[in-house]
Formats: sequence, C-alpha cells, structure tokens
Amino acid sequence: RDPEMSRGLGDVYKRQIRMISVALGGMKMSDMTRVALDAMGGDNAPVEMVKGAVEAVQKRNDIQVLLTGKEEILKEELAKYTYPDEKIHIVNATEVIETAEPPVKAIRSKKDSSLVTAMKLVRNGEADAFVSAGNSGAVLVGGQLLVGKIKGVERPPLAPLIPTLKGVSLLIDCGANVDARPSHLVQFAKMGSIYMESVVGKKNPTVGIVNIGAEEEKGNALVKETFPLLKECPDINFIGSVEAREIPYGDVDVIVCEAFVGNVILKLYEGVAGALVKKIKSGMMANLKSKIGGLLVKPALKDTLKDFDTSEHGGAPLLGLKGLVVKTHGSSTSKEVCNSIIQCVTFKEQKINEKITSVIQKNQENI
Repeated sequence: RDPEMSRGLGDVYKRQIRMISVALGGMKMSDMTRVALDAMGGDNAPVEMVKGAVEAVQKRNDIQVLLTGKEEILKEELAKYTYPDEKIHIVNATEVIETAEPPVKAIRSKKDSSLVTAMKLVRNGEADAFVSAGNSGAVLVGGQLLVGKIKGVERPPLAPLIPTLKGVSLLIDCGANVDARPSHLVQFAKMGSIYMESVVGKKNPTVGIVNIGAEEEKGNALVKETFPLLKECPDINFIGSVEAREIPYGDVDVIVCEAFVGNVILKLYEGVAGALVKKIKSGMMANLKSKIGGLLVKPALKDTLKDFDTSEHGGAPLLGLKGLVVKTHGSSTSKEVCNSIIQCVTFKEQKINEKITSVIQKNQENI
C-alpha cells in the first residue's frame, strides 16, 4: 500500500511482488490475475468497491486487486475487513471523475484520477485488467486512448452477458457505438463469438442480428446492409434475424446490434425483470393463503430469480482493446464488483485478446 506505486513499477513495488509470491506459497505472479479497480467510481463508491474487492480475494487465491483512489479514504474502508494483506494494495490517486463530467475533457484534465490511474496500470503492464462502475463515457474514451485498440479493430463494443431461459447470451454492442457501420457489426459478431466460446464455453455459438422481423428484407438501412455481410462471414455461425421478444428464450448466443438498440434492450430487460419481481412479491403478500403459498415456493423462487439476476454475471467487457476493460453498473453493489473481478480471471486464462488479435489479423491478410 505504498504511494510510490502510483509512479510505476519502482523498487518498492518489485519488492512487494517478491513478498507476495512468498506469501502465496511460491505461486508465480504470472499465475495471478492483477485487477486495477477504480475504487472511487460509481454511485456506491468507495464502500461497495472496497467490499467487492475483499469478497473477490476471499473467494479466489489467484487474484490481486489494486485499489486506485484517495489513499486515506481507502485505508479507512479496508480497516473494516479481514483479508490477506498481500492480495489488496492501494495506488494513491487524488482526483475523481464524476458521473456527469464530459468524458474526453475529464480524461485529459484529471490525469491523477482513480479511473485514469487504474487504466495506466493496465497500459503499463502492471495490471491485467481494469474494472469500474464510474463514468461510462470516460471508461469508453479512456479504454481507447489509454489502453489502446488492438490493431485492426475499428470500434470496441461493450458486451454484457444477459440471462435467458437457456443460460446466458451476449448482447453486443450495448453502449459504446451508437452510430455503428456494417463493418463494425461484423467485427462485433466475430469478437462476440470468440468470447462466448472461450469464456462461456459455448461451442460454435449462434449469432443473430436484432431486427423487427425474421425476413431478410426487413429492417433499417444498417441491418439490411449488414445482414448479407454476416451471412457470408466464415468465422461465425450466423442464423439470421432475432426479434427482441425472442432474446429472453436464449435461442441466439450472440446478439448483434448497434449501441442505441442494445442499450434500450438491456435497460428494458432490467426494468421488466425488476417490475416482475416486485409484482410477484406483492402478490405473495396479498392475503393469508398467498402468504402461506409464498413460504412454500420461496426456496424454489429464490433459485429461479437468481438465474435472472444480471449482477451474477459481472460487468460488460469492452472488447477489442489491448488490455481488459470491464464496465459495471453505476449502482453496482459489492456482489457485482466481486463477480466482475472474478470474471477477469477467465478472460486472462482463455487469452481472449490474443484470439481476437489472431482473427482480426487473419481477416486483414485476406482483404
């Protein structure tokens, strides 16, 4: 927890790494996933961010969290918990990018913010991944300017896993590119397929483009132009159009759309789920009979609702960057923060960036 960490991998940090390796029973640092967590970003920062970091290192012994933010505040929060000291470190950052700040201006003017500091750790190889519940625009801008895009990637998309009757599907893009072009959507489909196969374990995942009907001739100009490109793409298992009402049933693994449509789908999805839960709870408390019935079905209902809890699946990775950048909800609690941190382990182990790089470079060579 030395402030010198904020100035890069100096002698102090290197000594800490050696000490951590010894404390972990000889585990190599290359086997650890180092996650830089923007501890000051989000509606519930730093309380839920710190709590989520503690929960993550308590669940996994192959994670190290670097909390970026105001050192004294973070020390005070960490003092509430018992955790392996070598697994969480503070990287001092004196500024905070607020939710309503213009993203580009904030990234350029607040160079010592918790968000920028955390992203620089990824850029400099001092962390494997970045997680934040902070300013969405700043995360998107910072990801491209500070972490950098993989060569050949036109636009990095945000890609959350959403719950369905058959497990999860990947919604890509849900908020990064509201004015996407057909070539962008084709890359989204390729990157999304790699993610679903490598992280979720879905072999030869199906890909569909969001449309207002199943017929190929339907849709707006973007969908009509993109459809034949996806149909001819040899790198994906394209099955055609998918209507919004079909998404919750899980028949399509990778759901491709531009960010305006994706964001509307995601927020409506979450809103309907929340409204249904409230309606069910209200119905169960309506009278004595429903209360008794509610007690009987409560265990099964709890398990069912858990499957449709978006926080169970972590945050949304910004695919196509040189390092892993994960954006969680602004209102994230420790549960989602913890799951987002753990999510980074699979991303690293499955070498997602290397696989995306390989596919993109192969396609460029064939042009």
